[in-house]
Amino acid sequence: MSTSDIEIVECTTPQLIDEFIFFQWVPYKGNPYWCPPLISERRDFYTKHPFHEHADVAMFLARRGGQTVGTIYATDNHTHNEFQHENVGMFGGFECQNDQAVAHALFDRAESWLRARGRSALRGPFNFSTNEECGLLIDGFEDAPRVMMTYNPPYYQSLIEHEGYTKAMDLLAYRMEVNAQAGLNNFPPKLKRIMDKTMARDGIVIRNLDVKHLAREVEFVKPVYNAAWAKNWGFVPMTTAEFDHLIGSMKAVIDPDLLFIVEAKGEPIGIGLTLPDLCDPLRRAYPKPGTPEWWSLLKFMYYYKVRKTQKYIRVLVMGVKAEYRLSGIDALLMAKTAEAGMKKGYTMGEASWILENNVPMRQGLENIGWKVYKTYRIFEKALYEPFGLTPLQV
Repeated sequence: MSTSDIEIVECTTPQLIDEFIFFQWVPYKGNPYWCPPLISERRDFYTKHPFHEHADVAMFLARRGGQTVGTIYATDNHTHNEFQHENVGMFGGFECQNDQAVAHALFDRAESWLRARGRSALRGPFNFSTNEECGLLIDGFEDAPRVMMTYNPPYYQSLIEHEGYTKAMDLLAYRMEVNAQAGLNNFPPKLKRIMDKTMARDGIVIRNLDVKHLAREVEFVKPVYNAAWAKNWGFVPMTTAEFDHLIGSMKAVIDPDLLFIVEAKGEPIGIGLTLPDLCDPLRRAYPKPGTPEWWSLLKFMYYYKVRKTQKYIRVLVMGVKAEYRLSGIDALLMAKTAEAGMKKGYTMGEASWILENNVPMRQGLENIGWKVYKTYRIFEKALYEPFGLTPLQV
């Protein structure tokens, strides 16, 4: 495996960042499932995302004979290492044709960049953290991704494993048909009794998020998000800027009927954030380099608003504070979401992603009929083990 004819270039100019973005259309050419991004959104992501306020990112191109043949970026997320008490770097943006030499050159450069910064392991893929898209699809390739979920060719797994990466964690996507069986009528009687008792005792109510006062509502639920997921593997609290960025990016497409807040005596204890599957109309619009973005957006709105081709909803964020996790409230949130989706004409629901070791959430989903249908994997590789420390110790 010779890499002597491969040049690695760091993307330090807008032109090189565009080259990085545009390469995605090469490995996915002719793939009917891949969802192409809006180029303007990717430009903002790589240059203006609030993630850059607490992390360093290095983007790399692989070239052979003057042609781009692969991409990757490495991130040094200081907030992650401080919060998780780890010493790891992350990778993402890995795109490559089925060529091990190119993959080796890309990973070697990303590993060298992080090793020089003292990081002892590399983990990924992440865009940029667990608060964004993450994971490599390892099954379910003959299906399009849902909104804010990843897609990749099957051979990526082999390329990554050949570079010495092994499984760190699997992320699961659950699916269920959105019909009467998914709603409250199919709620397990025992779970309903526990839930009713808890709701009566603590004055729990579930209401829709008030989009007319979105800024106030966001401030109301921010502490819930960071508290409810604080002990999850790989979790990093969102900064205020990141939270605002996420909500701002979704403001034009959120459906208030699919957004829920759980309160106990007036205090927030849980949230349910579900989105229509925007990947479907975006894939049909198929933005690409050289096509005016206004035209791509016009086609997107036609498929989204007029044809309403999206049949899936994706449960993006759903959870309650730790002390309420065995009360059935989270399952009730899911059932209410399914009923709301059914009323809006959606026929399928995806709950994703769920950590494979998140047994309470998995059991809650499975108790009301959800089934795993896709798996995404996070990989990891030790870079070195200084002074006898394991790769993840600071």
